[in-house]
Amino acid sequence: MKVLELAHLLAGPFAGTLLGDLGADVIHVEAPGTGDPMRNMGLPKGDEYLWWRVTGRNKRSVTLDLRQNEGRDVARKLAAWADVVITNLRPGTLDEWGLSWEDLHTVKPKLIMLQVSGYGAQATKRNLPGYGKVGEARSGIVHISGFPDGPPVHAGFSHADTVTPLMGVFGVMCAVYRKLTDPDFRGEWIDLGIDESLYRLIEWQVVMYDQLGIVPERVGNGIPGSPGGVVNAFKCSDGRWLTVTSGTIPSIQNIAALVGENVEEFSTRPLIIKNRERLEAVLADWAAQRTADECMEATLASGVVATPVLDVSDIVADETFQERGNIVTVDDPILGPLRMQGVIPRLANHTGGIFRQAPLVPGQDNDEVYLDVLGLGKDEYSKLKAHDVI
Repeated sequence: MKVLELAHLLAGPFAGTLLGDLGADVIHVEAPGTGDPMRNMGLPKGDEYLWWRVTGRNKRSVTLDLRQNEGRDVARKLAAWADVVITNLRPGTLDEWGLSWEDLHTVKPKLIMLQVSGYGAQATKRNLPGYGKVGEARSGIVHISGFPDGPPVHAGFSHADTVTPLMGVFGVMCAVYRKLTDPDFRGEWIDLGIDESLYRLIEWQVVMYDQLGIVPERVGNGIPGSPGGVVNAFKCSDGRWLTVTSGTIPSIQNIAALVGENVEEFSTRPLIIKNRERLEAVLADWAAQRTADECMEATLASGVVATPVLDVSDIVADETFQERGNIVTVDDPILGPLRMQGVIPRLANHTGGIFRQAPLVPGQDNDEVYLDVLGLGKDEYSKLKAHDVI
């Protein structure tokens, strides 16, 4: 699959990273001189920013000034080469530059285009900025995250900026299947607002409000509207936290038995709702008297579903993460051995991998892409370079 990224930061390029991990040929377009702002985000080690090493992997980088007519002409040639175009530029900018879905669909009628924007390209607010945290706030997820007596809580990572491209990749693959099976396929435009994917994942909130008039509120570590199960985190004697979860009556009764409560008082949903707070209080006291390892040993023996809350140092040492190949080491030309996430999802027969390091400098692959892939003549290429188009 040939993928062109007319995108920067995360909400678009993360989709290309996921596709590249599984073997797509991804060309990432950056502004000459400055490059993708993502190159300088997160924490650095010396002069080397670490986040880019993951986001930029499995891609080739070219520089191209889309503000110049000549640059936009080259972009349309790249779109003609691609199967998929990914963009998170503002819809009005794409219209102005002749790089909108309508424009590129004319260039390549069977093109698949994933377009991410703050409010969606077909909305009145289409040209308003919409960073990921705006999307999270609009989706409903922030309103229900946190504790009743506290403020709404955003996730501690780029939640909307990663879930949105993940949903976008799902749309891309559905379009690719149709392209391969439908003789009448005429391209596809996947238009995603930054709030829509998280909004879709909270699939019960609209129907609950529509039919019951209920606005779900924050309930801490539980789930609004949950039928009485124990879902919470409990502090252990060694300062670590243990998440305990239940969803069925037998699983709640296992928790009651573990902490010495009468299981018959948790034999029906009404009884569970009545006695849940007491059970959680007893469970909190039980955990506080034991280390996390002791808690895990006891919960495993009792059929209680639980896990310590892992930080990243726990994750990299975790047996299951290692067995699953979820942590890999690559040889970085500057930083040396570098650990990062492996390829997810796992495909048994076409496993994917890290085929290419993140480009160290913007335009690292200009010669290869423009001369070999796009087939520009050397004179034309030299002219574009002389006029700072690339």
